[in-house]
Amino acid sequence: MNLFEQLGWLGHEQLILCSDADIGYRGIIAIHSTALGPAVGGTRWWVYPSEETALVDAIRLSRGMSYKNALARLPLGGGKSVIMGSAGAVDRRAILRAHGRFIERLGGLYITAEDVGTTPDDMEIMAETTRFVAGRAGGSGDPSPHTGRGVFRAMQAAAAFRWGSDDLKGKTVALQGCGNVGYHLASQIAAVGGRLVVSDLDGAKVRRVVAEFGATEAPADRIHAVEADVFAPCALGGILHDTSIAALRAAIICGGANNQLLEPRHGQVLADKGILYVPDYVANAGGVTFGGSVEVLKVTAAEAAARVDQIYDTTLMVLERARTERVPPSEAADRLAEERIRSGTLD
Repeated sequence: MNLFEQLGWLGHEQLILCSDADIGYRGIIAIHSTALGPAVGGTRWWVYPSEETALVDAIRLSRGMSYKNALARLPLGGGKSVIMGSAGAVDRRAILRAHGRFIERLGGLYITAEDVGTTPDDMEIMAETTRFVAGRAGGSGDPSPHTGRGVFRAMQAAAAFRWGSDDLKGKTVALQGCGNVGYHLASQIAAVGGRLVVSDLDGAKVRRVVAEFGATEAPADRIHAVEADVFAPCALGGILHDTSIAALRAAIICGGANNQLLEPRHGQVLADKGILYVPDYVANAGGVTFGGSVEVLKVTAAEAAARVDQIYDTTLMVLERARTERVPPSEAADRLAEERIRSGTLD
């Protein structure tokens, strides 16, 4: 499948390749859909093994944002941008300003915020060259506490669906990734009496969660195989594939990572194994829900927080629809998001 065929198959509207050779800037802006509103999605700064990998990441993540916003009933479309990092020294400020200039040229069609590898301070720098940036220190700020809250609420809903109670006290959660989202998710699980088994490639992050929340450490390459009630992937995507699924020993999967399924068919593989999967873009919508509500839709912080908690109801709705239609939750969520995007309404 060539590039234009792939974009058409996934429903993308635009793909913008950005470059400033003088400062070593290479970026990609992917706009999946503006059917429900301006495309919203963060800027990811990452050292990719190839240009093709960066392109695929931007395409997949932007589509995920469209679906995420549609399921969260936000009048926003989906986009994503990536900055291709390098191993050598670069002028980070100059690159961020260059990225902002490309975003500004789109005239509000795409609004960015922080993502993996970027921070609220980076958003302040981008704001020097574009008006279309959220997640700044003076705005909605760091989205990770709200993303963590949304995943927690989705996990409670999945527990209610699977076990008849949303009480996570005494339940064991295997948490992959102790970064910003993982840390905030761990704090909420610990607060209700859940048991944590955690891993991260960064030992300092693991030690922090162990010290603060009484977690147990597991090897990073085996966290998915830990015997647990819930497996919570909160690192990078593609964790759920044939090999990892075969080793899973959890009843529920619910985490903050994007694009957890390596291939769409793995949703059915999980269902066949009797594992309840909460689609990633349903669970991890808390950050964009809070930030988009405060900075784009101009609602109060209290109202935005209430919208994050509604991820509980959205999760139950998707799981119920999957059961009724006898399809995996991943397919049920896709169908619902696609219906809303095609109709241009959030009903």
